[in-house]
Amino acid sequence: MDTEKKKGSSVERVLQLVETVAKSPRPISAGDLAAILDIPKPSVHRLLQQLQQTGFLQLDLQGKVICGQRTHQLALNLWQTSHYRIERQAILQSLASEIGETVGIAVMHDLDIVYIDRVLSNWPLQIYLPEGMQIPIWASASGKLLLAQLPPEQYTRVVDKLSIYALTTNTQTDRQQLLATIAQAKTEQLSVDNEEFIPGMVAFAVPIPNGDAPPFATLFTHGPTVRKSLPQLLEYAPTMSRAAAELAEVFRKQGA
Repeated sequence: MDTEKKKGSSVERVLQLVETVAKSPRPISAGDLAAILDIPKPSVHRLLQQLQQTGFLQLDLQGKVICGQRTHQLALNLWQTSHYRIERQAILQSLASEIGETVGIAVMHDLDIVYIDRVLSNWPLQIYLPEGMQIPIWASASGKLLLAQLPPEQYTRVVDKLSIYALTTNTQTDRQQLLATIAQAKTEQLSVDNEEFIPGMVAFAVPIPNGDAPPFATLFTHGPTVRKSLPQLLEYAPTMSRAAAELAEVFRKQGA
């Protein structure tokens, strides 16, 4: 019985470590983890080493602990298989019908934006961007909006380190211009992609509320310019915000 209790305790500690790192708004030190979880530092270092080896946690350049690739993949898998997905899809389907363009949900993964839910428009002409596709954060509406959720000093450091390159003639490659765009997105809680990722495609995104915490996901829509200009697409901003609030309620129920 004692052995079983020890095993259970070890499993619980591992899960608590991953959970605490995942919840932390910034990279966290091993010492802080030991204090928060009331675990001896040697035990924390031993468990962290195991979790690094298995890919669930990793260290950043400053030696702080962050989630690893396997934790990110686990979260995405849970998102995709959650029984709440049908509710998200119902909201997106209704929204796509009202706007007449593709809509979806995006999150940030490392330095890319990943589409994790999406409903296509019913038009024969559409721009197909598959779920799971990774898009540079500086060239997408969702990327700039999620950067804007960070403190200004943090997103400034990120932009300073980005290897920015042009994907179209409209891609913002000037760092000061990009920082000004992110600051505007922070103020307006809305960001646009004016043919910055794909020529002939415009898009905008609004944040999905996350209670008192910063949003971790966006609701986006995009379409070809031959059908809607950016100003025409932006007319649906109030509709998008209402749908984002509905999605926030689904997130709350699923404990996202």
